[in-house]
Amino acid sequence: MTSKSLRVVLSALLMAGAGLSLTSPALAAAPVPTPVVTGLPDFSDLIDKAGPAVVNIRTTEKVRLGQGGPGEEEMQEFLRRFFGQPIPRRRAPQQQPQEEEVERGVGSGFIISDDGYVLTNAHVVEGADEVTVTLTDRREFKAKVLGADRRSDVALLKVGATNLPYLRTGDSSKIRVGEWVIAIGSPFNLDNTVTAGIISAKSRDTGEYLPLIQSDVAVNPGNSGGPLINMRGEVIGINSQIATLSGAYNGISFAVPIDEVMRVADQLKKTGRVTRGRLGVQISEVTRDVAESLGLGKARGAEVSMVEPGGPAEKGGVKVGDIILKFNGQAIDTTRDLPRLVGASKVGTKATVTVWRRGAQLDVPVTIVELEDEKTASTKPTPNKPAPGPAPNALGLHVSNLTPEQRRELRIEGGVLVDSSEGRAATAGVRPGDLILQMNNVEIKDAAQFNALAGKLDPKKSVAVLVRRENVTQYLVVKPAAAK
Repeated sequence: MTSKSLRVVLSALLMAGAGLSLTSPALAAAPVPTPVVTGLPDFSDLIDKAGPAVVNIRTTEKVRLGQGGPGEEEMQEFLRRFFGQPIPRRRAPQQQPQEEEVERGVGSGFIISDDGYVLTNAHVVEGADEVTVTLTDRREFKAKVLGADRRSDVALLKVGATNLPYLRTGDSSKIRVGEWVIAIGSPFNLDNTVTAGIISAKSRDTGEYLPLIQSDVAVNPGNSGGPLINMRGEVIGINSQIATLSGAYNGISFAVPIDEVMRVADQLKKTGRVTRGRLGVQISEVTRDVAESLGLGKARGAEVSMVEPGGPAEKGGVKVGDIILKFNGQAIDTTRDLPRLVGASKVGTKATVTVWRRGAQLDVPVTIVELEDEKTASTKPTPNKPAPGPAPNALGLHVSNLTPEQRRELRIEGGVLVDSSEGRAATAGVRPGDLILQMNNVEIKDAAQFNALAGKLDPKKSVAVLVRRENVTQYLVVKPAAAK
């Protein structure tokens, strides 16, 4: 046997012993090494340092009691609602209503400065007349609520003490899915209870302005307002919500990111309230079918379904049916991105809204105003009875023109009224009484134009129809019927 043959045989034997063959894929690419688990983390030192800064929060409310015994006020309200007038009550002239302090609930919080500023959830202190903060060394303080913001569920308290233990805040934008975190709080009124887990997801969309942190840390009633802490002892969020059917922990919990918390807390400290920007639009998700029909390519942006009359968007030139792609140059990937960017804008500043309109991209300047409750009147025209004659168009629609009075009332220049909807259009969700404002990227002016466009549609391609129903506008995707 030659030396070359011997080397081949030895190589084959070595590979066979390792479970390999000459044609094994392992020869082409080395296997990815398996991470070595050296042991589970020890949280004890971390808890020794962080625990003293976590507080228990108790709230009480003053309740006015009548002289008819518990439940009489509720009965009187029941009688008033269903019978118009309550049954007269007999009360001695000298008797007066009394007040009684009733415990509302228990929550958690944490100290963020040695001079007594405390963070918790807004829902923990909502409606409370008195708030008591208890430290782990059993010291108790009456706390003043400096402000509470329901949208972010953040409240800032102040206690009259100094040299208090406090927690450092981290950077919630740098958290990673899978990293270890702990929660400290008072679940079921059990002070300083520690639970641990990992971050399950970032930017979980469960609220209009909050991309919440999802974790599998056990959080139960009483944990609300407590800190979510990373392995460096930094607060990265406030435990706020749980996903549950029973009312107790069910494997998923949510925390408000500390970056958002501190922005809110700074405003609460300065003014006692939070000011957010408002654009004056209602938006909806852009589906893949709508994006393809409008020439957007992939689904992105936020569809404008309603523009507030006289609001900043209308004044700037934003129109119903626009797809908002950017706000001040920042891309809007999903609808939840826009409210957060607008809300973080300073009231009175100029902003540039980039929209997709009828196949082209353009910039619209707007002036941001303060967010407040928006109230709009509901307007819905009555559909006409279709006249006997031609069959509905390729979309399954009979439409008619709006009167000048209807256009003025609805504040629109064009569009047609749906008198009947059947077949493909009805399946897509178009209803009698709807207004059709646009088809794909073409603005609808009257019924003749709409029917002419419908007659030229390719039955192999779906069409995006911009439909307004009362004050809400959205794109509905309809596939035309083939010509008979």
